[in-house]
Amino acid sequence: MKHSILYLYFFLVGVSVVGQDYVLDTIQDKYTFINWKANRIKFVENSPSFTKLFHKLDTIARGNDEDVHIFHIGGSHIQADIYSNRLRTYLQQMSPTAKGQRGFIYPYKIASTNNPSNYSVEYDGNWKGYRCSIRKDSVAWGMAGVTAVFKDSISNIKIKANHRGYDAQQYNFNRIRIFYDNWSEDYEIFFKESGLIADTKVNKEAHFIEFVLTRTLEELEFCVQRIGNPETPEFLMMGMELMNDNRGVEYTTIGVNGASFSYYDRCKYFNDQLMLYKPDLFIVSVGTNDAYHPDFDPEEYRVYYENLILNIQKANPDCAVLLTVPNDSYYKKKYPNPRTRLMQKIIYELAKKHKMAVWDFYEIMGGYNSSKDWYQNKLMPRDRIHFTQLGYRIKADLLLQALTNSWEKELQLAPNSVLNQIINE
Repeated sequence: MKHSILYLYFFLVGVSVVGQDYVLDTIQDKYTFINWKANRIKFVENSPSFTKLFHKLDTIARGNDEDVHIFHIGGSHIQADIYSNRLRTYLQQMSPTAKGQRGFIYPYKIASTNNPSNYSVEYDGNWKGYRCSIRKDSVAWGMAGVTAVFKDSISNIKIKANHRGYDAQQYNFNRIRIFYDNWSEDYEIFFKESGLIADTKVNKEAHFIEFVLTRTLEELEFCVQRIGNPETPEFLMMGMELMNDNRGVEYTTIGVNGASFSYYDRCKYFNDQLMLYKPDLFIVSVGTNDAYHPDFDPEEYRVYYENLILNIQKANPDCAVLLTVPNDSYYKKKYPNPRTRLMQKIIYELAKKHKMAVWDFYEIMGGYNSSKDWYQNKLMPRDRIHFTQLGYRIKADLLLQALTNSWEKELQLAPNSVLNQIINE
């Protein structure tokens, strides 16, 4: 999928900013190949965890204080953070109390891979990026699945919490966590501005240092500087977290171009860092890369998938878990991929076994070879794996619609009452 990822990179660089307008109410008659009736979350009525989730979301939607933390894991679709950011924005704007902190991010730019457009990273110095999805790469990875390695004397890094996005929503933070190899003493992190740091906290198990700031910021610059003259100096950047005291919805994405379950399994500190959080909703969108090659092993896929489910439940036994069936796609831009149907069957079986919900995007797209129609209607690029900007917007709106419909049914609310509130805020 090397060429597909390269295409996505150039597509993202040139992407334009659009308004947060809801598109489904204007296009259903045009795209008849989409299975609109299939757009629902299945088995949700059998999951007590979703009942709890919907009550918490409803509390926020009514303007009251509550916390909901959503995790969304996947491959290049999620690293790009286009449709996931659209969902984030919808949910964080549904009431005055809805916007939580920006939370965990990765400065992908220093790892020489595409950064989401909604926050920016500036840096100097010579960094080398390693992704868990590259077989020849070997380094310590955390929850992000990406690590950038620095071996020079000093690097300045600036993080801006707000950049080009789907709206004018502004994030700020008064604490920052930096995840790195704090088992080593080769480097130190410091801030040029005096009086900015009120306190520091160190976690050796999840490998981060947290800086408590004396004021609230929207951007921050810090330095990574070598200490002394170690023989083989090395600093491993594994992620950041932009934190404040806001309650509301927090939406964390974990995405690596080309990643599959087997690649995420290489991340030694994934579970240690996941255990820092207590997700209320965990959306699993892993699979496109697993089934890309003809040597796809369905039973291996099942084992990896179930292991992730068990780790999520370990972090929070009451977490609502949404298993999403990957989109229809092509192999080498030429052949419809029949292996997605095998994943679909496994996902349904795991959902029933663990009393979890399913959003079957494969069925919604139109099933086998439906990506041809999406491509012909300019909703997917030529690779027929990724989506165009409009395609991602439709995907986000479909998932929002399915989620709010289940929310309304579970809490016996008027049809479309929650959806209308969210899209009209």
